[in-house]
Amino acid sequence: MRYMLGRIAIAATGTVLVATGTTAMGIAQAKPAQPTGLYAPSALVLTISKGDTPATATVERAVTLSCAPRPSGTHPSPAAACAELHSVEGEFTQLTKPSPQRTCTRQWDPVAITASGAWQGRNVSWSTAFGNPCEMQGSLAEGAVFAF
Repeated sequence: MRYMLGRIAIAATGTVLVATGTTAMGIAQAKPAQPTGLYAPSALVLTISKGDTPATATVERAVTLSCAPRPSGTHPSPAAACAELHSVEGEFTQLTKPSPQRTCTRQWDPVAITASGAWQGRNVSWSTAFGNPCEMQGSLAEGAVFAF
């Protein structure tokens, strides 16, 4: 029995035979990558971290969120999070709006949130920071994307 690896044939006995020229046994050619579906990729990693900058913060929680072709991932509410992202056309800055109704202490306990991956085929690398968890919760209001 022989196995073909490129231009090298390996016999079942362990003997290595080097083929010269083109072999008649046929070598499988790699096919170009084909899209796996009709949807542009929408797969994200979302994090909530302790610290004032995402680059140096310690990640406390992280989830995955895929929105195409159907909502899925480790996010606790992928359908609601995907619907929220669709409503703002993937613009994460529109998800954070300070709430004038929310009263928070001025305690310095910084929290950073990030989103990275792909949204409808385009690369996403977004982050923002808040002075403390209360400010973060007030800015995200009733949003589902970072509710994990």
